[in-house]
Amino acid sequence: MTLPKLLLFLTLPLYVLDQVTKFWTIGKFPPPWEEPSARIMVVENFFHLVRVHNQGVAFGLGNGTAWAPIVFLCVPVIALILIRIFWKKGVFRHPLAIIAVALLLCGIFGNLTDRLVQGFLLEELKGGGLWQRLGAGYVVDFIAIKLPLYDKIVPLSGGWWPTFNVADSCICVAAVLLFIGGIRDEAAIKREALKKKGLDP
Repeated sequence: MTLPKLLLFLTLPLYVLDQVTKFWTIGKFPPPWEEPSARIMVVENFFHLVRVHNQGVAFGLGNGTAWAPIVFLCVPVIALILIRIFWKKGVFRHPLAIIAVALLLCGIFGNLTDRLVQGFLLEELKGGGLWQRLGAGYVVDFIAIKLPLYDKIVPLSGGWWPTFNVADSCICVAAVLLFIGGIRDEAAIKREALKKKGLDP
C-alpha cells in the first residue's frame, strides 16, 4: 500500500480516534487539580481510564515546567521536517518503515493538535493573551495500565505505567516497526553485497 493510501486509511482514522477519545476524556472527567483520583476502572487493578494533563514528553519529562509547553510545541514541527527530509532521501524504503511513517504522523499530529488547542479551552485562561494560552497547552493522557514488576523498576509508580493516549501508542508502534524495518534493510544490503561477490549463501 502506498503512503497516500496509508495516510487515508490508517493515519486519518487513528488521528480521529485519538482526538475523539481525548475530548471524551475531557468531557467525562473533571480537571486533574479538582479531582486527581477520579478514574474509571475498566479492568480492576490493571486497566483504568483517567485524565492527565501532560505538558512534557514521554513519561511526563518536563511536565509542570515553564519552558516545556513552548519547547515541546517546537519538537513535533522539527520531527515533521526531518520526516520530510528523510522521505525525500529514500530512507523509508521498507514496507514496515512506510507504515511506521503513517503511524508517526498520526502520533505527531495528534499530540501537536493538543498543544495548539487545549490551552485555549481552559476556563481559567479565558480572556488571557495568545502566548499565555498557547503556553498552557498540554497533551491529554488517559490510558493507565499496571504492569507486572514495573514497581520493582520504579517503586514510586505503584506498578502503573505512565499514562498515555492513542497518539503515543502510534509513536511507540512506529518506533518498533522502524527498528525491525531497519534490521531487515541492513540484512538485505548484506545479502546483495554477498551476491555481488558471488558468495550468495
